[in-house]
Amino acid sequence: MKALIVDDERLARSALRRVLQSHKEVEVVGEAASSEEALSAIRRFLPDVIFLDVEMPGGSGFDLLERLEDVPIVIFTTAYDEHAVRAFEINALDYLVKPVTAERLAAALARAEKALATTAVPQPPNARTGAGLEQLFVRDRDRCWIVRLCDIVLMEAEGNYTRLHFGTNAPLIYRSLSAIEERLDPASFFRASRYQIINLRCIENLESEAEGRLVVRLTNGRRAEISRRQARRLRALLSF
Repeated sequence: MKALIVDDERLARSALRRVLQSHKEVEVVGEAASSEEALSAIRRFLPDVIFLDVEMPGGSGFDLLERLEDVPIVIFTTAYDEHAVRAFEINALDYLVKPVTAERLAAALARAEKALATTAVPQPPNARTGAGLEQLFVRDRDRCWIVRLCDIVLMEAEGNYTRLHFGTNAPLIYRSLSAIEERLDPASFFRASRYQIINLRCIENLESEAEGRLVVRLTNGRRAEISRRQARRLRALLSF
């Protein structure tokens, strides 16, 4: 498991590195003292997990995540910022309060190993630089999510932005639908129309319409209308 430590405090980075030394399954590939350094290191080392401080000068951990195309597993580290911890508790893999104890670190690493094992699929090395996205960081007003692609049911274009539908949430992100489509696995996501991309695993049923069109009902209750041309492609894809 490749790990990157991101913290503006040198002593905090050194302390975490020392505690990690007892975990032979972890390779610390680098450290970063700012969001800018971290962005460069993530692109260079492609870590599986980042230990990320919340509050840093020149850009917070939140700001860093917004700049990433694909988000690795995130374990937040914080001294006292309980509000940030609450905001991410259900989305980040884990959070550690400084000073990090051996017991809490071991528990976080066990969760990281489990997450890596459940998402692992046969891929060439450095797959994160290729077409397949795994996770996105999403911020909408005061709410934040780290969203797995497989949990997104529907993506809808709204001008140059995209609305993501997952669970009961539907935040708007500042990326175009076409830009996102370039990074999606075509075996999992299907371009239903100019305005919608659907998760093929979230199709509940198909309804035939006039002139060969289809209406797809998704697991979250939303519907997607598919043209005759795209309906032929979808039927072939699903062997329907």
